[in-house]
Amino acid sequence: MKKDFKKKGFTSSRRKFISDMAMLSASGIVTGGWSPIFQISANASEMLVNFPIGIPIYQQAYENWSGEIFVDKVWTAAPKTPSDIVSIVNWARSNDYKIRPRGYMHNWSPLIMNSDSKASSVVLLDMTKNLNAVSIDTASKPARVTAQTGVSMETLLEKLEAEGLGMTAVPAPGDITLGGALAIGAHGTAVPAKGEKLLSGHTYGSLSNLILSLSAVVYDEAKREYILRTFSREEADISAFLTHIGRACIVEVTMQVGKNQRLRCRSYVNIPADELFAKPIISKRTTGSFRDKISARELFTKTGTSKRTIESFLDKSGRIEIIWFPFTSNPWLKVWSIKPNKPLFSRTVTKANNYPFSDWIPTELSDLIKRIVIDNEVTITPHFGQKQLAITTAGLITTHSLDIWGWSRNVLQYIRPSTLHVTANGYAVVTSRANVQRVISEFVENYQERINAYQEQSQYPINGPLEIRVSGLDNPNDVSPNSVTAALSMLKPRLDRPDWNIAVWFDILTLPGTPHANKFYRETEQWMLSNYAGSYATMRPEWSKGWAYTDSSAWEDYTTISTTIPNIYREGQIDQEKDWDKAIRTLNKYDPNRIFSSALLDKLLPSGV
Repeated sequence: MKKDFKKKGFTSSRRKFISDMAMLSASGIVTGGWSPIFQISANASEMLVNFPIGIPIYQQAYENWSGEIFVDKVWTAAPKTPSDIVSIVNWARSNDYKIRPRGYMHNWSPLIMNSDSKASSVVLLDMTKNLNAVSIDTASKPARVTAQTGVSMETLLEKLEAEGLGMTAVPAPGDITLGGALAIGAHGTAVPAKGEKLLSGHTYGSLSNLILSLSAVVYDEAKREYILRTFSREEADISAFLTHIGRACIVEVTMQVGKNQRLRCRSYVNIPADELFAKPIISKRTTGSFRDKISARELFTKTGTSKRTIESFLDKSGRIEIIWFPFTSNPWLKVWSIKPNKPLFSRTVTKANNYPFSDWIPTELSDLIKRIVIDNEVTITPHFGQKQLAITTAGLITTHSLDIWGWSRNVLQYIRPSTLHVTANGYAVVTSRANVQRVISEFVENYQERINAYQEQSQYPINGPLEIRVSGLDNPNDVSPNSVTAALSMLKPRLDRPDWNIAVWFDILTLPGTPHANKFYRETEQWMLSNYAGSYATMRPEWSKGWAYTDSSAWEDYTTISTTIPNIYREGQIDQEKDWDKAIRTLNKYDPNRIFSSALLDKLLPSGV
């Protein structure tokens, strides 16, 4: 069996995926939820020398969401208190170990570790077992929540809802920790609809923009040891910690929160892609350098005659998501709108995850996955895409989920651990509200051209959906006039372009191990870097997803990692010393031993900057 796999060029991650799919095919569905894998109790003789007494330590496999990163027998500790973490970190400094906080491993990029990591020199901190306390202060104006970073987003939002509180936009999965979400600047999908005013305690930006203060494990030069220190949102140094990409260990945060909102979510599967993603009509005054001098609203008139474009839905509701399966004509469009009272035809929902057809794989779909991944019958990919849409359409109808209404988290969170695990690239395109239709239209045109070009060569690198979301940027004034901005956030504003006030998020999904996928991703990335190059938009990688592609893998293009991305973050800042380079120096200052680093972070956020 192993020889057969090698002949077909199967990676270990692909073998794992195939094994999982074989089990799925046997039952026809994905059952159960996420649970830690391969936990091994450590024998006394195997215990780490001088490891702090009283803190549980064991060996456990590490595997990320898509299964493409797998490391066997990693030392994993379960600290009970913040002081336990401090003890472990000081032990690591004395014994030349790396410490990596770990949540539910719902990530793609090797910010924590990659498959080549030396497990013998790393200790993971399982933050989920004990460090999940939540305290809510409703007397503050706005209200605030203090939470340890091991709490899941699902639990946090559940507790907030019980107090009549919520957030404007949150990530779709509930099985991510608060700490993990803040580390990579997690976001939802929301911009203000026409006439909508931001509620006190809320933001249209990332979750990190809600932080009032945080407690991190940092090195104290005077004491010559790591300690727990609290930073307020007004301190300059907190800028590097608000979205730290895994280069720090945050134990607890206090965040502002606001009044909860009831939302209606309507799903559409009857709008053609050509209509939804229609090109804006460009005026005749578009030639030469003059085009760059006129405003976007002058350059782009009303988008055709259609009333069903992305721009039109954003104007009406401000909250949209597109899931477009390949080789289908109609995307699955979700539109959220604020509705304090239940609309007549909406179904009331009182819990999250209201699309059960997304949480299981019927036999007909698992058979197609087997044929694509195992049997290499890639030419059935168009049928696979069409089948996914058919199942979605039927599921929306049979579960009465075309029109649902409830408290915010119940209609915003919908991805379970049992959802089909795919790999994904991810980018945010920062631009103006007036240019959102243009950004999306150009991306879709390039995406479709590449899909068609590969198909002509009988190659099908993409078998999962294209996902599109739109969010606001991180406005520190949402918290206070003296708050600082997250320097490494994908949603950091461009100070030279105050009109750039939104981000369009693009993710292209495919099954792990699909041939030519990385080449497709690289071509897309390079096109985006060229197309959104600063004249009317800029592009930034989504830290938790795939980026810096070569033709064979993600996170391996050294030029993109060491030069292109840092330069993108330096652009448009009045004082670069308050940006990328200063953030790296700040993180190095508080962790000079690089206890909280990894192979990828050593390239992206190096020492000596």
